[in-house]
Amino acid sequence: MTGLKTALAVAHTRDELAKLLGETRGAGSQVGFVPTMGALHAGHASLMSRARDEVGDEGRVVVSVFVNPLQFGPGEDLDRYPRSLETDLETCREQGVDVVFVPDVAEVYPGGDPQVTIDPGPLAAMLEGRIRPGHYRGVLTVVAKLLGLVQPDVAVLGEKDYQQLVLIRRMVADLCLPVDIVGAETHREPDGLAMSSRNRYLDPEQRLRAVALSRALYAARAVETWGYDVALEAARAEQRQAHGVDLDYLVITDPELGELPAAVPDGTPARILIAARVGGTRLIDNLPLTLGGGH
Repeated sequence: MTGLKTALAVAHTRDELAKLLGETRGAGSQVGFVPTMGALHAGHASLMSRARDEVGDEGRVVVSVFVNPLQFGPGEDLDRYPRSLETDLETCREQGVDVVFVPDVAEVYPGGDPQVTIDPGPLAAMLEGRIRPGHYRGVLTVVAKLLGLVQPDVAVLGEKDYQQLVLIRRMVADLCLPVDIVGAETHREPDGLAMSSRNRYLDPEQRLRAVALSRALYAARAVETWGYDVALEAARAEQRQAHGVDLDYLVITDPELGELPAAVPDGTPARILIAARVGGTRLIDNLPLTLGGGH
C-alpha cells in the first residue's frame, strides 16, 4: 500500500484508540504496531511497510508518535528533540497506516512519573546503558505501556537501536507478552549513514564526518571471515582516521549482546556496534557479522 493515500485516523486518548481498534479485534484481523518518537523519515516508513506485510491488507497498522520523557536523562535533548507532527501524519498516510496514536504526556503517565517501572536487568548496564543510566528503564516502561494500549499481534522495530531491540525482545519473553517482535534492517542514506531523526542536528560538515560510523562497521564486515581480532582492528583503524568523531564505544558481541567464546568457530554470528558524538549530536549504528575462526 506504499504511496497510496488512505483514510487516516488519529487518536489522542486511550479511549479513542480503543474505539478505533475495537472493530478490528472483533473481526479477528491482526494489528501491526510501529512505536516511534516522531520526526519520521524513510527508515520509519520502511517499518510501516514491514508492519503492513506482517498483517496483510485486512489487518490494521498502528503507529505511535510520542516523545517519551522517561527515557531522557539530565542534559539530554528532550526539549530540542525534533517534532514535526503534520509531516509525520503525511508520511503515515502515504504508507497506508490506519491509526496514529498521538498521546500527550499526561495520557501516557497520568498522575506524573509512574511508581511502577520495568527493570531492564543487567543488559541495560552496558553500552548505551552505561553512557545513559536509566535510559532503558524509560524505554521498556513506555513500550510496555504502549503494547498494553495497542495490544498488537506484531510490533516492528528497527535494528539501528539494536540494544533496545534485544531488550524489548527479552522483556516480551520474560513477561510472556502476547506479541511478536520483528526487527527490521537499518535503513541507510546512499553513503551508508544510518537514518536517524537526530541526523537533522548535523551541519553539512558534521554530516560528512558522521559517515565514519558506518565506514568502520563495513570495514569490519569486509574482513569478517578472518575472525574477531581482524574484524575489530579493521573497524578501529577506520575509526582512527576519522576527524571530529568522538568515540563512545566500538565492540563486537554475540547477537544477544553477550561475550563471544574465547575461540570463535567458523560461521559464528556476531554484532558490531558503535556509538560516537559528532559535534553535539550522539549517533549509534551496528551491523551483523559472520565471523571466521581465530578469536
